[in-house]
Amino acid sequence: MGRISTFKKGGVHPADKKELAKNASIEVLPLPSELIVSMSQHLGAPALCLKKNGDVVEKGEKIGEASSFISADVHSPVSGTVTDVRKVRLASGVVADALVIKPNEVQPEMFQKRYNWQNDTKEDLLALVKNMGIVGMGGATFPTNVKLNIPTAKSVDALVINGVECEPYLTADYRVMMERAEGVLEGVMVLKKILNPSKTIIGIEANKLDAVSHLESLIKEKGYDISVMTLKMKYPQGDEKQLLKATIGKEIPSGKLPIDIGAVVCNLGTSYAVYEAAVFHKPLIERVITISGEAITTPKNLLAPIGTKATDLLQYCGGYNTEEVGELVSGGPMMGFAFSDEDTPMTKGSSGLLALLPEKLDTGVCVSCGKCVQHCPMGLMPNKMFRNIKYKNYQEAMDLGLMDCKECGCCAYICPAHLPLVQGFKLGKKLGRKK
Repeated sequence: MGRISTFKKGGVHPADKKELAKNASIEVLPLPSELIVSMSQHLGAPALCLKKNGDVVEKGEKIGEASSFISADVHSPVSGTVTDVRKVRLASGVVADALVIKPNEVQPEMFQKRYNWQNDTKEDLLALVKNMGIVGMGGATFPTNVKLNIPTAKSVDALVINGVECEPYLTADYRVMMERAEGVLEGVMVLKKILNPSKTIIGIEANKLDAVSHLESLIKEKGYDISVMTLKMKYPQGDEKQLLKATIGKEIPSGKLPIDIGAVVCNLGTSYAVYEAAVFHKPLIERVITISGEAITTPKNLLAPIGTKATDLLQYCGGYNTEEVGELVSGGPMMGFAFSDEDTPMTKGSSGLLALLPEKLDTGVCVSCGKCVQHCPMGLMPNKMFRNIKYKNYQEAMDLGLMDCKECGCCAYICPAHLPLVQGFKLGKKLGRKK
């Protein structure tokens, strides 16, 4: 198994809650009666909608075109008919154009022919990743082709695959590792051909030792030059800054990117999407998502088309097991987004859908206990930043390193006064940029 590593500065240890869905094998969601496919599936500029009401679309057809350098194409998850073009509010609060698609009753069998990507050039593979609309699937949704297009003056020493999945409840990546490991590893080999790194590491936390053993066994069988590193359970180890510190011992300077220290980080689910793009020329039109939480009747890991509404996912899992639900959360409870409209559609970055029980937390006042400072993985002073934002001293908060805040939620989790620290930092960034 090798050494157990982690990042040193800050972090917290929330109960991982993964037992709710960890043993739930991936199930294919029956096709919903309609899908709502947003043109904002990624970080950056929304895609330009290519279809109008009444248009017929084919499964895998491009329906949204990247509108800038940091943007991504959007493809139809099904064959069907566009029944509406409207604005939709996503779980993140972003309002974007979306196509409402009614699927045909019979869907074509597609993306089964295998292509020999080993004969493709690096440029061919980069074009495939771009044309298939691949984005980071750990939640950040950064367009993958942009990340992989390394400037001429830079080189990649380390490719690090993020299999940490440190957010409580989420088990989608774990199930992909256990059930689709060969595809994950072939996707990593595609990434290696594009990047030509000196070393390649898959980081996995120690609550998934069976996944560590499974991948190590397959790597040995295939003869791949990939190593698996077991990491101590600690949040937010899945953040690229903490992950790189844990795996290669390097720290990204403030305002810099992983490539500035010779590294590229890709989510494990993204690696699988790259595999499907290279081997089957399949766009990113579906993903595995964890449906979990104490208010869910039967937690599951589902393979669902992009654009599936929350209500369809919830109903397939038996709905709620209680009359009163606290919150619906897209993603994990630490960095996810709370929302209330069950017609909200999932996107390429939707790693989880949680239904949580009500929890009463009374907000107090800051007593300067220093716990938020002690546990901040970025070494910031959340108490002072929050106080400056509260009194509209946005520049002072920026001077304290507000823009380095990853919004991981460690400070809010550990705060005995239950202050809305992360919400304050989001607001401070937004208003601070306007000054």
